[in-house]
Amino acid sequence: MFFVASKVIFFCIQPSNLVFFALLGGTLLLGWCPKWGRRLLYAGLAGIVLFGYLPGGNILVLPLEERFASRVPAVPHEKISGIILLGGFEDISITRARGGLALNEAAERLTETLRLAHELPEAKVVFTGGSGALFGDSGIADAVKQFFIDAGIAPDRIIIENDSRNTYQNAVFTKALLRPVQQDRWLLVTSAYHMPRSTGVFRKVGFDVVPYPVDFRTRDWDDAFRPFDSFAAGLQRTDLAVKEWIGLVAYWITGRSSAIFPGP
Repeated sequence: MFFVASKVIFFCIQPSNLVFFALLGGTLLLGWCPKWGRRLLYAGLAGIVLFGYLPGGNILVLPLEERFASRVPAVPHEKISGIILLGGFEDISITRARGGLALNEAAERLTETLRLAHELPEAKVVFTGGSGALFGDSGIADAVKQFFIDAGIAPDRIIIENDSRNTYQNAVFTKALLRPVQQDRWLLVTSAYHMPRSTGVFRKVGFDVVPYPVDFRTRDWDDAFRPFDSFAAGLQRTDLAVKEWIGLVAYWITGRSSAIFPGP
């Protein structure tokens, strides 16, 4: 129920959708109530400029990305039990239709995990993720596992969790699968903007992971003053950041995270 509700609510309040609703509503109202029609059109246009061209999306995502590290961390020197890779980098529908392993803009989660797996040859490699779509197929664990095998990772090092549909289930199902003990050290690999919520959830379920943020979407704080090259890019960045901030608050309110804004 929580999963379905979160998908429906965010669809309704997603910034790019709100801009579209404002423009559509303003256009429809022009003939019936010109005053409110113009107001909605102005609001929609202002949203496009603020979050499509001006760096509003970067301003929202930067605190998330800078929370744990300002760059990809160095490979740890201490003994690591395993590397936990959160799903979200895979394009499930394209993979099923075309074969192979299709990736999206979060592909760095996979490439950095592979690099860590080669640098830490004794560590287990754990993939956790099913389908996060409201309507759609299950995950593509077989394709992810085969990618690691083809890239030189021994099959007995690979552990797959393919039932989770959100970050909370990632943590709960992975903990049940791995049964970590206190002396274990597990790296958690996910996008930098997603790391605060992910770490908070794993802490909440009693799984103390070592954050390893990757897939940074901004260069530095100078991006808070750089306009976007296209309206689509700016709106996409804003959608990403707003979804994460809403997720942080929602997970904290529902008791699924250790803090409203988890940190190091």
